[in-house]
Amino acid sequence: MDVFSEIFSNKVLGISIYACFLAQFFKIFTGEGKRIDFARIFTSGGMPSSHSSFVTSLATLVGIERGFSSTDFAIVAVFALIIMYDASGVRRSVGKQAAILNQILDDLHHKKHIEQNRLKELVGHTPKEVLFGAILGIVTAIVMS
Repeated sequence: MDVFSEIFSNKVLGISIYACFLAQFFKIFTGEGKRIDFARIFTSGGMPSSHSSFVTSLATLVGIERGFSSTDFAIVAVFALIIMYDASGVRRSVGKQAAILNQILDDLHHKKHIEQNRLKELVGHTPKEVLFGAILGIVTAIVMS
């Protein structure tokens, strides 16, 4: 079996990627005003967190296959927690900074013409978005394993 065949036949990887895409799909229905927005499937940030869904699905599947007391599960769980912390902390702060910079650009724009591209504000997650992404990942892993 060649490397690509092994990768594409990896059930744990496939289900984890599916959980990530499932979270992205749900974002279509959870945008501002709760209106359906198909463009949100390609954006970062928002409800639920696809990062959390991806890594918790992976951790759950490793726990199911290798045991929740295994070193493999511990390694994956630690990295999952780091990724979820980053999604809700650092990336969220970047989004808040983008909002402030965009407000500054708007203020400057009213005084004179400034051609600047607006920064993307929705790059991180609230703790609630991370939690729901994590729950989605765990449920997806359990249902599909």
